[in-house]
Amino acid sequence: MIKKLIKKNFGSFAYFYANLRYRIFIVFGLSVLIGVLDGLGLTMFLPLLQMMSDSGETESEDLGRIEYLVNFLNLIGLELNLLTILLFMVFFFLAKGVVQYIAAIYKVHVQQNFITKLRNKTLKGLNRLSYKYFVMSDAGRIQNTLTGEIGRVSNAYNNYLLSFQQGVLVVVYMAFAFYVDAQFAVLVSVGGVLTNFLYKNLYKNTKGASRKLTGESNFFQSLIIQNVANYKYLKATGSLKKYGEKLSSSIRQIEKNNKRIGKLSAIMTSAREPILVIVVVSVIYIQVSLLGSELGPILMSLLFFYRALTYLMQMQVSWNKFLGFAGSLENVMDFENELKENKENTGKKEFQKSVEELTLSNVEFIYGKTLVLDKIDLSVSRHETVAFVGESGSGKTTLVNILAGLLPVEKGNFYINGVKSGNWNIPSFQNKVGYITQDSVIFNDTVYNNVTFWAERTESNMQRFKEAIDKAEISTFVESFPEKEDTTLENNGINLSGGQKQRISIARELFKEVEILILDEATSALDSETERAIQENIDALKGEYTILIVAHRIATIKNADRIVVMQNGKISSIGSFSELLVESPYFKKLVELQEV
Repeated sequence: MIKKLIKKNFGSFAYFYANLRYRIFIVFGLSVLIGVLDGLGLTMFLPLLQMMSDSGETESEDLGRIEYLVNFLNLIGLELNLLTILLFMVFFFLAKGVVQYIAAIYKVHVQQNFITKLRNKTLKGLNRLSYKYFVMSDAGRIQNTLTGEIGRVSNAYNNYLLSFQQGVLVVVYMAFAFYVDAQFAVLVSVGGVLTNFLYKNLYKNTKGASRKLTGESNFFQSLIIQNVANYKYLKATGSLKKYGEKLSSSIRQIEKNNKRIGKLSAIMTSAREPILVIVVVSVIYIQVSLLGSELGPILMSLLFFYRALTYLMQMQVSWNKFLGFAGSLENVMDFENELKENKENTGKKEFQKSVEELTLSNVEFIYGKTLVLDKIDLSVSRHETVAFVGESGSGKTTLVNILAGLLPVEKGNFYINGVKSGNWNIPSFQNKVGYITQDSVIFNDTVYNNVTFWAERTESNMQRFKEAIDKAEISTFVESFPEKEDTTLENNGINLSGGQKQRISIARELFKEVEILILDEATSALDSETERAIQENIDALKGEYTILIVAHRIATIKNADRIVVMQNGKISSIGSFSELLVESPYFKKLVELQEV
């Protein structure tokens, strides 16, 4: 009940506490200690002022409600004189300085710990996300959340914590002020509360602008991703200028929202001190002129209240700045919840044996409301080469993605070695899977790191590296580089041909010592000669690996053990190339159309 109440009314605090735990209370505790030490130091001014106005000596009855000073000094055997007052004043402010330093260092430590934890948590959550949810997500939002939004959440945390610290100090100084002169304290408190109504509309507008800024930033990141991914097309068709105008429009919207937040913050900052002075001056006039109070006791209370009101105004500014980042905080909190809700479900049983058989039984798969696979029954044996052909949208890639453990079975069953896939720890099974698509994955790093996936350069790994590039038939061109395996493959392998990039991808999977090799249209983007050469590489691996091939060109899968023909999400026929030519009119038509 209490937890729900806190989450509902103090969602931001609950979120920060969930990540920081006891640390957040240590930060607040240090703030209280700073305020108390500062307050004790300031109380020493009252006896000092009375010494200057009187005969140089101060009696306990002259100190009013802070006569505890004299009592404390008598208790430890000291007299209340100029030297003891000055020494205690120095002590309290030195102690405050030390605690302030410790608090600042600890605050930085806690903030960095929070951001590191947040980054690791979101990255782990992303990596555990179900593939189906990922492909349907907004890539721009994901990128913006993991990069720009995390930085803004750091600022949100910093200003949220500042506003709370400043609020704590307001309470501490108010307590001192009330103790010294309760009547003056009440009047100033009323003035301080009234100022909050002046800021209410500013808070609302700032939070609204922050939400708009987050939405526009997500959209801008999406546009940037598409600009980079489709650069060749945009350049070749002269569309970069027009697309650039769309980007510029988004940039202007981001600038507009940032300016609005900055303007609201400027209003808050510039109005702070004038409002503070107006409140204090008004209260002094009311208490002295209208209520007939003595000015002396008011001055001491005023000193505390001026501190309290200063921190109150600073708290309002910090809170407004926090609201300026509140949209990013809400976005990250929602993103974390989405990662949790759409986490891939996987069993606990580690996959340590060889993959002997993959079996689909009466499997159905739906994207949204579209039935992609309909009652699929299929079994793939160890070291068998199985190809999948059919029109676009027939379900070939979806079927292979299920066999790779990328997509969960929604209806029917997927068995790995006779055990339901849901019982296996799927990532441990996927360690045995190599996946190659027509868009070769090339990292901006050396040939060695691309093939070995940053494996330590030991003698054993170097031997495996050489065996992998030999099998992929790239030894010769790697040796032709001046720096050989230490040559950097820049900007997605721009210094390589399409065939060379595919061979690098094949070598990477072979280095992993996979058992299942999946090729999803892996050669469809290559010229015929390169495609034939890579196909010969793949045929040479036949019998060593379980090979699953999604193919558009029939000629590339003539040597497969079995060919699965897909039509409208169903398997229409299965057999060898020669068998299907006789048994499947649809397959025969495909062969004739491609003049195989």
